[in-house]
Amino acid sequence: MAEAPDQARPQDENPLLSARPPATDPITYLTIVEYNLSEENLPILHDVLQDSELTSTIGWDLIHLLLPLLPTSEECLQDIATKGNPRECILKVTEALRILEFEEPQESEEDEEDGAERRAQKLKAREIDVGQSSTSPGFPRMILPPLSVLKFEILLDLLATLHRRVKTKYPSRFLSTSLQAILVAFNRATSHIDELTLSALKFVKTISGTKRPHLPPRRSSGNLLRTRTNQSEPDPEGQTEAPDDDETTLINRLLQSFITHILEDYVLSLISDEDVPGLSWSSRLMEKYEPRRIPNKPNYRKYADRFAEDEDLTGRTAILGQVVALTQDLGLKTEDLVRTILDAEVEKRGIPGTEDDPPASAEDIPLSRTGALLLLTARSVKHELYASAKDESPSLTIFPEHATILSNFVGALGPQTVGLEPEALLDTILAQALIALEKNNVGEPKDDESFAQYLQTISLISANTPSPSLRGHAHYLTTTVLRSHPHDLVRLTFIRDTLEHCPYENLKASAVSWLKGETLEANAPQAQTENEDGETNIFATPVALSTVSPFLWPDLSNHYSSIDTDIAEAWMQFRQELGFYVAALNFYYMLLQAEFLHDTLGIMQLQLSHYVEPLKKVASQFQKELASGGEKLDLEGEALEQAKADVGLLEKVIEWVEGATKKV
Repeated sequence: MAEAPDQARPQDENPLLSARPPATDPITYLTIVEYNLSEENLPILHDVLQDSELTSTIGWDLIHLLLPLLPTSEECLQDIATKGNPRECILKVTEALRILEFEEPQESEEDEEDGAERRAQKLKAREIDVGQSSTSPGFPRMILPPLSVLKFEILLDLLATLHRRVKTKYPSRFLSTSLQAILVAFNRATSHIDELTLSALKFVKTISGTKRPHLPPRRSSGNLLRTRTNQSEPDPEGQTEAPDDDETTLINRLLQSFITHILEDYVLSLISDEDVPGLSWSSRLMEKYEPRRIPNKPNYRKYADRFAEDEDLTGRTAILGQVVALTQDLGLKTEDLVRTILDAEVEKRGIPGTEDDPPASAEDIPLSRTGALLLLTARSVKHELYASAKDESPSLTIFPEHATILSNFVGALGPQTVGLEPEALLDTILAQALIALEKNNVGEPKDDESFAQYLQTISLISANTPSPSLRGHAHYLTTTVLRSHPHDLVRLTFIRDTLEHCPYENLKASAVSWLKGETLEANAPQAQTENEDGETNIFATPVALSTVSPFLWPDLSNHYSSIDTDIAEAWMQFRQELGFYVAALNFYYMLLQAEFLHDTLGIMQLQLSHYVEPLKKVASQFQKELASGGEKLDLEGEALEQAKADVGLLEKVIEWVEGATKKV
């Protein structure tokens, strides 16, 4: 008959008991534990680890053996955290964090649920009272995160216990190592970021002694089941000399910096689902500042409602609220955030896989620049959306402060990357500008070149970002800041440069809208027709239109010369430019219809046959090809029907223009 398992033997025959020192030396006993370690033997090992002297000697070497047996082994790990040598254990826990891998073998949803069920059964076997069985009717089935996430959470719990036990004059040296290891692991995670962020925040609260309650986990997890019954042993190498004020300040700064780096990674990990970039701060601010711009569509849900009702979005807000409150408890000042954000020096980043030496002073510890921007914006938006009118909100100016933010955060790899930054970051940057405009904090640009550079960057964001909401907010900002400049010639110069040099057709279409707005405002019945210099507003003269017309309505006679030889290539170009054509023709049609503008702006001198006729011809050729099935254009189905509608719209606008021209 096969030998019964270990737990069936008399306890004194179990090698974990019979081989305990002094029967063997500690190193030999450690080898015996490693050889006999199993889930079935964990209750016995827990009893063994109540021997504080033995646990202090071998506990730190057991950490890497126990981690794969989580969650069942957690009680033993807590024994080690409370009774092992805290300094050696901190080294082992940080080592485990650095090598923690979150990339796990792909499992089907069914396999993943089975794995969670097995871990839940293990927890149930520990006979921890959770109020009701997880399988009771009406009680939600426990869904545990992957093992790697459990490891991260428990390793941070162990670190919190260990750091409280270490008694030294310079605890920052241990804390610096731990925080860097946590960030290494956190940066590597690709899922369950909410749970990992909450664990990191809980760690900071515990280390700092903050009394604020922890945010409940987003979903049921092992966090709900953990109990702390062990009494911590004193540090065997403890020093009686307490940390001085400088050391206390240094520790606080370490935690402040750590929070900003965690915040950066958390917010930039938020996926834009259904056009919700990050926290959608800019959209929620616009709903408050400009309610008339809220789309009047059936079933349209405001961003404010979505963040109040959708579980995932309310979770984002709750986590940000925890971060804002925690940084206030840590004394992180708004002035410090602003100074970090506006620092033009290139932010220094550590080399992956390496560790910085412990800092000598608080001044040596930088905040994350992106984290600082996110935190400042979170504080500002909180005031704008939720605080009473008497509360003062931290606010930057457009010039020079927000212009500096653009320089520091946007287009770092070159102009071609502007607008391709993480959408959550762009949302944050635009939100700061919206707040500044709402408070009329425009400021003064250093010169016309810096003014144009600012507008160019914001307008490129409106052209390049994939998010429709961010494109709209960036366009609104560009338009509003452009109109804020007191000199009409500067405004015209930017519009003309955009039409002449911008490679993005959608941005050139925006320039048409700016030109239209300037023209109507300058020529309105009650308009101020003189500028600050006492001269007639240039948009109320023929000069403005004559300046931009070569780029607004260029000669297209030879523009599509390839249509007869390569119609597919010509079509690709035409589709890109179609929006600009429609915008330019609509503007011309408005000028033709507005008779009060004809003499003032010299509309009758505009001869656009070189623009309208080639467009009419090429649109007709494309429409014929589309009507025959669009095979040469590689179009079918919905794409084919959409192409017909788009070309049809252009033909309709051309028809309007021709009709208005005949009437004139």
